[in-house]
Amino acid sequence: MTVLAILLGLLALLVLAGVVYQAAGVGRDARRFPAPGRMIEVDGYRLHIRVMEPEHGVAPGTPTVLLEAGIAASSLSWSKVAPEVAKFARVVSYDRAGLGWSDASPRPRTPPHIVEELHALLDRAGVPRPLVLVGHSFGGYCVRYYAHKFPDEVVGMVLVDSVHPAEWERITPQQRRMIRGAVLFSRIGELLTRVGFVRFVLERLERGATSTPKMAARAFGPSAEKFLGRIVGEVRKLPPEVLPQVRAVWCRPLSHKCMAAYVGSLPASAAVVASIGGLGALPLVVLSGSHHPQPRAREQEDLARLSSNSKHIIASESAHWILLDEPELVVEAIREVVEAARGRDK
Repeated sequence: MTVLAILLGLLALLVLAGVVYQAAGVGRDARRFPAPGRMIEVDGYRLHIRVMEPEHGVAPGTPTVLLEAGIAASSLSWSKVAPEVAKFARVVSYDRAGLGWSDASPRPRTPPHIVEELHALLDRAGVPRPLVLVGHSFGGYCVRYYAHKFPDEVVGMVLVDSVHPAEWERITPQQRRMIRGAVLFSRIGELLTRVGFVRFVLERLERGATSTPKMAARAFGPSAEKFLGRIVGEVRKLPPEVLPQVRAVWCRPLSHKCMAAYVGSLPASAAVVASIGGLGALPLVVLSGSHHPQPRAREQEDLARLSSNSKHIIASESAHWILLDEPELVVEAIREVVEAARGRDK
């Protein structure tokens, strides 16, 4: 009994030390990494939005470019794209509720609610319309729903390896297990973040240590180790100056909690987008990674058929994260759609 009491006491001290370590880190991150854009209140919670413009102003008739990130990504994921687009157009990136610097929302994490929040955010931030919408991965669901809900505001679209509704609308037992596993993993991540464990691991990873993160991932099994290894590999493609901000974002318990909400809502989100129509003759460029199995490759081809005025480009050096592997392709696709949209208005 004495040994057990000692062990429990040591565990309690370790947890307490972790909580203090986490609290100190949160304060330090807040001072070092304030939101790069503006924090704007929408229905009682604040969302982060960043607007960048050409140095000499926006040319008349140029639409605003809106960037919509992937399911667990923030505005930081566009760090290789946004500055280049800002050389020829006004470009807006933002953090969906609960991600990046944004507060959480009490609403379900499906496109109708996400788009409603985004529309209110753009209004309150005074962002000019019309828009060219750019969506990566899950962000493709959101921009398609935005075009469905507010067609008069949208003059073009770029889908960057967007998810097709068919991929998640009618899930298989294996996909159901994947979602449950991802949700559980995120909730465990939230708990471990609160006691400083995630911060401890990510800070060591940031300093170049790899053994501690690998050991931590291995504790959750080979699938978790493989998944985290892939994510770390993609994140390291971001500009070096952005990496500490990414680390700070994922040291927030809220990021993990909200990731669980987004992932858990995937089938519902897919069903919503599957129910909406096409894009008519809207200028559309579909960018697809080159390392997809045949079913997903066919789905990408199907996305290009959403508009009668579309182009489908295969990114030969990319898998899913084209915006990190070949950002120049994304920038040129956006430029092409912006020019097409300007031509329609003449």
